[in-house]
Amino acid sequence: MGKKRRTFSARQKAKIALEALREREPCSVIAKKYSVHPNQVSRWKKAALAGLEGIFEDGRKSSDNQKEHEALTEQLYSQIGQLQMELKWIKKKVGEL
Repeated sequence: MGKKRRTFSARQKAKIALEALREREPCSVIAKKYSVHPNQVSRWKKAALAGLEGIFEDGRKSSDNQKEHEALTEQLYSQIGQLQMELKWIKKKVGEL
């Protein structure tokens, strides 16, 4: 049987990625320290860099998107209610015939 695959929590990955971002030691040294493949350390480092942008996004824009989403959701629920009422009315009329 082969080796059992190790799993790392998000906290552990963040810690290792942060250490790699500091660039005080090469990825290979960090990988050896945590018993991880150097390529994995590099991937976590790249993922951390990619995710940093989201932290600094303008909160007002996401708030506007949230408001638009809520308005659309409310409109669609209203439309569903209207269609359900119409369907009940049609079934009632067909039943009378």
